[in-house]
Amino acid sequence: MPKKSASAKKSGITRNWIAYLCEALVTSGVMPTWEAATYLTENLFGENPNPRLLGTCNAFEVTSQFLHRMYQPIVEAASRDVNLPHGAILHVFTDISLTGKSAVLVVYFAGVNQPHQLLLFDAVKAWELVFADSEEFNRWAEERYRSVKSSLNSAIGKSARHTVLAEVS
Repeated sequence: MPKKSASAKKSGITRNWIAYLCEALVTSGVMPTWEAATYLTENLFGENPNPRLLGTCNAFEVTSQFLHRMYQPIVEAASRDVNLPHGAILHVFTDISLTGKSAVLVVYFAGVNQPHQLLLFDAVKAWELVFADSEEFNRWAEERYRSVKSSLNSAIGKSARHTVLAEVS
């Protein structure tokens, strides 16, 4: 088993997020391995702003796909590390802006007739979501992963208390 680099250990990064995103793109059937690796390399590293997201052809769709491809695997990883109650789901919503910051929202749906919880709100300019190297990207992804996981643990606890109180009433 390969050892983590000293900087990864020091910053508490749990996984190689680029490889994780690449695998998520491949296993979901979105693209083959070589295309996923190229897609991530071209869109995550290089010049800021990302010229591929600023094109005039299908800018809305390309930006929406990009944000979902970045956030969905991170949210999925957080949900796997927490025991979701039966019937509960997480959903990633995006509100795309082609001139300013787009909104990425992660919402926890506890179940029927249960309150929904906003777990993460990220305002990002997708074309500025470019990183100097893989360690910088891993830190960014880890930060969002930990935020979603922490919020999810809290939301599940609230839902459990809400259910118990409803049963007692």
